[in-house]
Amino acid sequence: MRAAAGFAVVLAIALAAWLWWARPVEVRPTASAMDAPATTIPGDDDPQKPDPQAGDPPRGDAPAAGILPPPVPTRTAMDAPPAATAPSAASTDATAALLVPVQGVGREALHDTFSDARGAGRPHDAIDIMAPAGTPVLAVADGHVEKLFDSERGGLTLYQFEPGGRYAYYYAHLQGYAPGIEEGRALRRGETIGYVGSTGNADPAAPHLHFAIFRLGPERRWWEGEAINPYPYLRDGTALP
Repeated sequence: MRAAAGFAVVLAIALAAWLWWARPVEVRPTASAMDAPATTIPGDDDPQKPDPQAGDPPRGDAPAAGILPPPVPTRTAMDAPPAATAPSAASTDATAALLVPVQGVGREALHDTFSDARGAGRPHDAIDIMAPAGTPVLAVADGHVEKLFDSERGGLTLYQFEPGGRYAYYYAHLQGYAPGIEEGRALRRGETIGYVGSTGNADPAAPHLHFAIFRLGPERRWWEGEAINPYPYLRDGTALP
């Protein structure tokens, strides 16, 4: 009996040792794999090349040739969410009513400055929407970014074409562009594209968005087009013809 009991004890110890050595080993990633930085947005740090279009187009705040600087890093701009806000139900319609392009500004707060005179007899051909520097600027409708430009008069500017290529929306005096904004990018109505500022010839004490609409010709040149007063469309929430 004692011999049998001893043999059983030895067998149990051997089985336990075999099970311990045969246990699965958990493989953990190395510190370099776990701590690898997230991929940056392509193009964010790429220097902008000079635009081939030389000289200032004749219209008021149209852009001048130059190199696009990086966005101005203010706290408001840096903390603003890069993701697009949820588009409205009408955002799939290219003729949907235009959104007021400055976050937090109601339609009743807009003023018609389209016919105001500017220096050297230039017409304004736009409306100014006053807001604190760093306030998000929103895409008024669906479309895409046609041109980003640093203009002597307009400062940091963005030209948006609507899907049908009939109209261009012009945003000027921006403090900076929203993360990921680049030429050719598709835009949704209500998406943050930049931030209110006073770049270009704007008064630093009165930051605002200079917003214009141009009816494009068959060539669809971003620096040309017939100026349309945005005020009634933004005030009444009606669609462009």
